[in-house]
Amino acid sequence: MTSFPRQHARTRRFTLGVPRAFTPTVGPDGPIVLFLRTDAGDDPVTHLWQHDPSTGTTRKLVDARELGGDDGPLPAEERARRERAREQAGGIVAYAVDDACTVAAFTLAGRLYTVEVATGQVAEQPTAGPAFDPRPSPDGAMIAYHARDGLHLVDLTDGAATTGTTRPLLTEDGVAWGRAEFIAAEEMRRSRGFWWSTDGARLAVARVDERRVAAWTIADPAKPWTPAAEHRYPAAGADNAEVSLWVVDAGTGDRTEVSWDHTHDEYLAHVAWGDGPLTLLVQPRDQRTATVLTADPVTGTTTEVRSWSDEAWVELVPGSPTWLPDGRLATVEDRLEPGADGTRVLCVDGAPITPSGLQVREVLAAHPWRTPDGEVVDDRPGVIELLASPADDPTRIDAYELDLDPANPEPLRSETAVLPAGVRRVVPGRRSSSRPAAALAAPWVEVTSTLTGTAPTVTVGWSHRTSQPGHDVDLHVHPLEVVAETPVLEPRPRMLTLGDRGVRAALLLPTDDTGTGPLPVLLDPYGGPHVQRVLASGAAYLTPQWLADQGFAVLVVDGRGSPGRGPGWERAVHHDLATPVLEDQIDALHAAAALEPRLDLDRVAIRGWSFGGYLAALAVLRRPDVFKAAVAGAPVTDWHLYDTHYTERYLGVPDEQPGAYQRSSLVDDDGRLLDAADWSADALPQLLLIHGLADDNVVAAHSLQLSAALLADGRPHRFLPLSGVTHMTPQEVVAERLLTQQVAFLRDALG
Repeated sequence: MTSFPRQHARTRRFTLGVPRAFTPTVGPDGPIVLFLRTDAGDDPVTHLWQHDPSTGTTRKLVDARELGGDDGPLPAEERARRERAREQAGGIVAYAVDDACTVAAFTLAGRLYTVEVATGQVAEQPTAGPAFDPRPSPDGAMIAYHARDGLHLVDLTDGAATTGTTRPLLTEDGVAWGRAEFIAAEEMRRSRGFWWSTDGARLAVARVDERRVAAWTIADPAKPWTPAAEHRYPAAGADNAEVSLWVVDAGTGDRTEVSWDHTHDEYLAHVAWGDGPLTLLVQPRDQRTATVLTADPVTGTTTEVRSWSDEAWVELVPGSPTWLPDGRLATVEDRLEPGADGTRVLCVDGAPITPSGLQVREVLAAHPWRTPDGEVVDDRPGVIELLASPADDPTRIDAYELDLDPANPEPLRSETAVLPAGVRRVVPGRRSSSRPAAALAAPWVEVTSTLTGTAPTVTVGWSHRTSQPGHDVDLHVHPLEVVAETPVLEPRPRMLTLGDRGVRAALLLPTDDTGTGPLPVLLDPYGGPHVQRVLASGAAYLTPQWLADQGFAVLVVDGRGSPGRGPGWERAVHHDLATPVLEDQIDALHAAAALEPRLDLDRVAIRGWSFGGYLAALAVLRRPDVFKAAVAGAPVTDWHLYDTHYTERYLGVPDEQPGAYQRSSLVDDDGRLLDAADWSADALPQLLLIHGLADDNVVAAHSLQLSAALLADGRPHRFLPLSGVTHMTPQEVVAERLLTQQVAFLRDALG
């Protein structure tokens, strides 16, 4: 029988075989859904698929293996994009389509391809070098792509099924055109660097000048004959990339700079050019303000249409800002309430329109109010679709529809909120601007995960008017096949609300638990901002259950700073990333032990990766009275060495907030331990550091400096360096052995 660590590694954490990257739309011949999926749960090669919502049939549109797959070196930009996106698979891992979904474009190992969606005919297109991020123009006549730090165009004179011609559009020595800089892709959720106008005549293009950003090098000590890779890394307090936005004519190459006050707002957080005007969201270095600008594409002048501020920081929320059909602006903003965690609300022109306590996670779409067959109703304002968590259960994420009609007595509705708790995502159908308003309705896709299963269910829905007597609307709902492997274990989380702060947690005991005898405890948190571990999804507890089956009581805790509970809950870590998160782990531990007395508080360990690795090292260093062992994977140990946008959001600029960095870091500027408690000579805590030497996000210097500080202070520890491994450890053998090595260490450390 295959072991769980082996299966977990081979299936890329059970992500292979799950449909993703959906494009539900109305094509020339009717409704259509494009998506990506591998052929099997252990197959790492991703293909492009097509689903017909009217019949429920699915076909493979492009087989990546027939085109050579990822054979050949990936462009550096594509490797970086996959790392930023935490991409686990290979093959066709991203694609883009034109407005009518007649042509799709994608790359394989830097080669650019187009496919005619109606026929499935594929053509390789000429490029100026290894291609990255190809995107068709809205009319499908051109493909814009990034290569050799420039933006180029392919003219498809005879259509997507034939070879076109390539030409440069924007190139400049020492400067990149048309790609997202590190900070945008890693921290702002902005993964792209150019946007087509709706008529396809122009593009808005980001110009990225990184020459002032510090050049860090990442080398492989196991292969000293290979050259080190240079990486422009904007560390806290240091220079960021200089990012500007330009509008360029696709035919002539003439360009105009979009103007705003870069000295005040240096972050370009969001750009949109579709249903509304060319729109920008910009932020200053301290991130305490967000400003929405509209730009005149001819002159480049901008107009401020909305700005809001926060004493701590303004959170960037996917889908915000967005324009409503009636020309008003929708944004997601935070409202703090005395004595409460506050609410992340949806606002229209600054006025909240969602209820207190409903935490908006993402704005999915805004569109006119339509009948089920797609006909626009002119006298109704429109509809917004969003994802949110209810006030009483941050572990669930539901889809909501908000009717903007003020005459509607119950404007907010959700079909998923009445279902069992789960994590749900809806991908609304997009509509071609070239189709008449009364055309067919667009299909939609719903992805649902619940505690009762480990693989999501994926369904496609589509409705249209029929001519059959007594049937005004015909609703089609079809599943998309999920071919992910079934795990060799079944998670059994006990969902808990713990302590005075009502911290959400999950407790997992061994599957063969007899109900007698004490159990050593293993805390398995992330514990920090932007990542939620305690969710109503069985897939979230696969690894914790396997760890429990090795003889531990495993406790997963989401403390202050984690998402889903409201802005006040998240802001508890402002200027201190250490104290609140560690307090909540310890409080939850003791509260769980009160509910389950078999938790052995004399044998407590903690493990984590990234922020979780930082929290694990923090725990054993500052509270050795509680934690007897820790596994710290890729931990941040000195916040001066982490990036500007993330670190300064929570801790401020180092020169202005030195105390915040001292409270939160594990080592000081002199390489000595900060605020570490004395370790008892009778029971020395055990610490295992793990770090990938090719990590360009949390660089290996963090663990190396902590190891040196531990050595200088006489603290015993172990260090496992991983040659050639990045932050997300995609290698199968590495991912498998990491689990077994950690368990062996913890068993030894806890006796």
